[in-house]
Order: sequence, then structure tokens, then C-alpha cells
Amino acid sequence: MPDNTPAPALVLGSTSRYRRELLERLGLPFEVRAPDVDETPQAGETPLALAARLALAKAQAVAATFGGGKADSARDVVVIGSDQVADLQGQPLGKPGTHQRATEQLRAMRGHTVLFHTAVCVVRPATGQVEQAVDTVQVRMRHLSDQDIETYLRLEQPYDCAGSAKAEGLGIALLERITSDDPTALIGLPLITVTRLLRAVGLDVLAGR
Repeated sequence: MPDNTPAPALVLGSTSRYRRELLERLGLPFEVRAPDVDETPQAGETPLALAARLALAKAQAVAATFGGGKADSARDVVVIGSDQVADLQGQPLGKPGTHQRATEQLRAMRGHTVLFHTAVCVVRPATGQVEQAVDTVQVRMRHLSDQDIETYLRLEQPYDCAGSAKAEGLGIALLERITSDDPTALIGLPLITVTRLLRAVGLDVLAGR
């Protein structure tokens, strides 16, 4: 007999427009909630560990709003949390926020291989399930001139992107090569991993279509 149990509602625990646009590719309805999480790195924390910790913290922070006797407590939801940290020789590079910091990041990155760690955490509060994974993309940066960097930043203004390298836009001109198992990972939400983790908690994106 067919399973008539309704699928859980999908929630993206992120205000990133890049992650929202990527998740929209799956064609599932979802809502967006902003996680209240301190993103300050801990002492001695590696970039990969930082990304994983923050993805978990974001998913759990949003999941907590669906419990504790609040109005949403009866809803069966699946929450996606994600975080991306650029890793330059073991040093984390976050979102620059300003033109000056973006300039400094790109000058430090030029001619080097940078690792972009994108962590995903999927939480289903009703069942207590928590699934986590990290996708790492290797990016080889060109030997950029100061003028290259200035021109790119003036045109793209990627101040909300980890490592200032917006590869889905003009940032592709900064790169020599990309090594990745998932073309969506560098943009900020690895959809191959996301669909796998969603299946693990009982939400198959192809079911019931």
C-alpha cells in the first residue's frame, strides 16, 4: 500500500541568496529562516572544522525554533544548515565584507591553491536525526596583478563571498582550474550532498513527483 504520510516541510537555515537560489533548483517548496549563530573561529580551529561546526550550529539553531512548546513545535520539518570557509594554507578566509579586506584576501591567494570547504548539516527534529558532510573544492588561483584584482572587485563586488572569489560570475577569470566532485559546491551549497543527506532523513526529492 502507498505511504500517505506527508513529507516533512523543508527549511533552509540561511539568509544567503546563493544558497537559496541553489536550493530552488530542486523544485521543492521551502521556507527560509535566519540562524542566530556566532561565526567567530575558535582557537586552533581548522577551516574545515570551522565550516562543519557552523553548519551544525546553524541547523540546530533553526531546528530549535520548531520545539520547546512554540507554535511551530507540532510541525515535522527538515532543516538544512550550511557554511563555507576558504582555506589558504590552513588559515580560514571568510566573507571580506569590505573592498580593502577583499583586496588583501585576493593578494594573499594569488598563485596559490585554495581549498573551499562547504559543510552541510541536515536536521529532522521530530526524529532526532542529524546528518553531516563536508565537500572540499580545490581552486588554483592565477598570478593576478594588483590591477586585475582592482578591476574584478570594482565590477563584481563579491564582499559577501568567502575568499572574495565569486566563481559563478566574473570570478571565474581569476582561476586557473577547479577540482571538484560537485559543480554546485563552490557556489555555496553542494546539491549532490544535500540530496543524499535529505534521503537519509526521509525526504527524497524525487518521491511523489
